[in-house]
Amino acid sequence: MATNSVSRLLTHPNGQTTHVIIDDYTDPWGEPETIMLQGGFGRHGRLWYHWVPALARRYRVVRRDPRGHGGSSAPAPNAHAHAPAYRYDLATMLAELVDTLDQLGLPRVHFVGESTSGMLAAALAATAPGRLRSVVLRATPTHLPPAALELFAFGHADWPTACRTLGARGWAEQLARRPGTAGGAPGDDPRARRWWLDQWGRSSGEALACYASFLATLDIRPLLGQIPVPVLVLAPARSAAVGLDAQRAMAARIPGATLAVIDGPGHEIYWDAAAECLAALGHFLDRLGEEEEEEEEEEEGKEQE
Repeated sequence: MATNSVSRLLTHPNGQTTHVIIDDYTDPWGEPETIMLQGGFGRHGRLWYHWVPALARRYRVVRRDPRGHGGSSAPAPNAHAHAPAYRYDLATMLAELVDTLDQLGLPRVHFVGESTSGMLAAALAATAPGRLRSVVLRATPTHLPPAALELFAFGHADWPTACRTLGARGWAEQLARRPGTAGGAPGDDPRARRWWLDQWGRSSGEALACYASFLATLDIRPLLGQIPVPVLVLAPARSAAVGLDAQRAMAARIPGATLAVIDGPGHEIYWDAAAECLAALGHFLDRLGEEEEEEEEEEEGKEQE
């Protein structure tokens, strides 16, 4: 891997490890802002490869694998005296996110949370806003209603059972067959489809099952009104998992949030509508930069009076 792209494995105080890829093609003498990208369920940092060229010349990019995904460790399912049970809860996930930033020496970042990782980004913005310059919620649900949980079960007893029975790759194959979900993500090229499924297969069915159990109970609705940082909502127009009306309602509950509707074929617009997402993100970040410059000029003017 080139020196401008570095893979790191971070160990948290609870013993779990988080895999990140850091891409930095900015000028060596500069002080770039950082964008952290984290994919949704089953998706890890390598699946964001096509976002890097558009972002890494201007920003330091951190691609983070969620717990039990890709190169991040999956907690042992059974606890024993020397390894107490891992707590799959919001507090644990947020603590690991903050520790990731601490270990990388990043006081503040722009956090792009894709799908269910957007739920974590929103929760972090509400509870630790000082660590974030902005938040981008891409196809993010506020919670997973019964219809979504039934969809993700694919005829099995529940979502976690489907993950354990089908395995990560098999679960992704089922997902790709459902219109409005990930159907357009692999594309028509069989090589792309094989690579896409291989990336899902880097996680285990058991790890995804444990993460699914956590997500099934997560609800960020009480936190939305407490988010003080700038927020961009990238809402897919045709997601079977997160309806557009629900995205509009979520954006309306976040103070000052910006909504951009992305006209992609399904849920995974980070893949099949990447250009549109990146354009909306660039416009959002440019506007934030202009507003920050205006605020700095106003402060300088007050000091000179």
